[in-house]
Amino acid sequence: MAALISAIPIALLFILMMGFKVSGWKSALITLVVTILLALFATPALGIVPEKYADVSIVGITIWSVFEGFLKACFPIILIIICAIFSYNILCETKEIETIKTQFTQLTTDKGLLVLLLTWGFGGVLEGMAGFGTAVAIPAAILIGLGFKPMFSAVICLIANTVAVGFGAVGLPATTLANEVAGELTGGMASHEMLCSISTYIIIQLSLMFYITPFIILMMTDKTKVIKNLSLALFVGTFSIIIQFSCAFFLGPETPAILGSVGAIIAMLIYNQLFLRHKTEKDAVLVEKQEFGFAKTFRAWSVYGFIIFFILISSKICPDINALLKSTLVTQFQMPVIGNTFSFGWLSNAGLMVFLGAMIGGLIQGLSFGRLMKLLCQTTYNLQKTALTICCLVALASLMNNTGMTLAIATGLVSLTGAAYPFFAPLIGSIGTFVTGSATSANILFGKLQAAAAGQLGLVNEANFFGVSGNETNWLAAANCAGSEGGKLLSPQSIAIATAACDMEGQDGDIMRKTLPFAVFWILMNGLMVFLGLHVI
Repeated sequence: MAALISAIPIALLFILMMGFKVSGWKSALITLVVTILLALFATPALGIVPEKYADVSIVGITIWSVFEGFLKACFPIILIIICAIFSYNILCETKEIETIKTQFTQLTTDKGLLVLLLTWGFGGVLEGMAGFGTAVAIPAAILIGLGFKPMFSAVICLIANTVAVGFGAVGLPATTLANEVAGELTGGMASHEMLCSISTYIIIQLSLMFYITPFIILMMTDKTKVIKNLSLALFVGTFSIIIQFSCAFFLGPETPAILGSVGAIIAMLIYNQLFLRHKTEKDAVLVEKQEFGFAKTFRAWSVYGFIIFFILISSKICPDINALLKSTLVTQFQMPVIGNTFSFGWLSNAGLMVFLGAMIGGLIQGLSFGRLMKLLCQTTYNLQKTALTICCLVALASLMNNTGMTLAIATGLVSLTGAAYPFFAPLIGSIGTFVTGSATSANILFGKLQAAAAGQLGLVNEANFFGVSGNETNWLAAANCAGSEGGKLLSPQSIAIATAACDMEGQDGDIMRKTLPFAVFWILMNGLMVFLGLHVI
């Protein structure tokens, strides 16, 4: 009963957005109001409020949970979205998007390869370095600039932004998961060996999706070239999985998405040279080829070039700079009643890096500081409904977590499925990401639950090839992260980012309907991999 009542907000979101086609911000606002009512009247009666809040007023928990959600939504999620769309608007204002468009089309006339380069390749790099929606917002905006339809651009970027999510923001979700599991098993932080173990298991569980996802992207772009699409997906997928597996096995969770996506881009360029160059050159005869020197190319790509540069030097890849930024100008706010701490680094967040790159690039492209500020204000104003949507959704997630509703859903599923639970383990991660919009948050919510479920099921915990005990526990926990990436496809937060990038206000439900089949397929495939993998790991 507790699980069913706790699932009402999730069901309501689906019904409003997909059934009644209510716009994202209205659906989010209505669902938040309903969730507040459930928190105030249902959760105390059901007895699911966490024990640490046993002597705390439910009204106080509700108020401060909503406030916590609003803070988390603004810093850094909405900040990153505004800056990402701002960076694209600069290119449109200076007309440099035309240069980028021409360079891409001159690189290859094959639309499938072009889309794969932007979504699977460039988007994967952005996800690996920054996360928080940049991999959807920026590639989707570029695709529209290249002439693709907004709905196609939104859906294709959401589908592409799946495999890399578990290792996004320099491995933050996978690192968080490993620490949660280590806390359940040993009470301490995850060792390097455990980080590598769980990261490798995530790659293994996603192995088929390294081939299936690029193939789906290519088929959605051009259904007439099945053989080419299949061979390109196999070629690129093999590069991606070898590099990501090697990074996870030897280095840990920080680099698989970044280096794997760079490897995928290289693979695409090699494929283009080996199999598509003749066609590209033949088609290029039909149009006037433009030559771009270094200065023109640098000017056109300065916005995205500086964004990548700042994200890179502020990440864990540059540990000294990363440590300095994370320890400087950090705002921490202790939430009364709920006891959580909100922390935001003004110098270490990805939003600042996107903003700096956009500003410097905009100045190089000839815009004045005043014009850039005016453009930023216009961008912020145009995203007001997106901001409201995300605020409501993150507040909803915070409220469901703090009042025990999210845990009640997961616990109910564990009790219901019994020995078949490993098949449903990825679904837990998907639910967490759907509600919170974040794979990291999903791993915080359910990482320990997955480890505890492994213990309840009596799974063997012998040492694995890393010399780490908790072999099958780690495998089951990894399913939470792998499954969370499927939930990203349906997360209203992710869809809100896509609608903002593609200027598709009010079409959230339409996007969700198009991503639903792939999300279901993703979760089912993960479930099979996890269930069958327990017998061979």
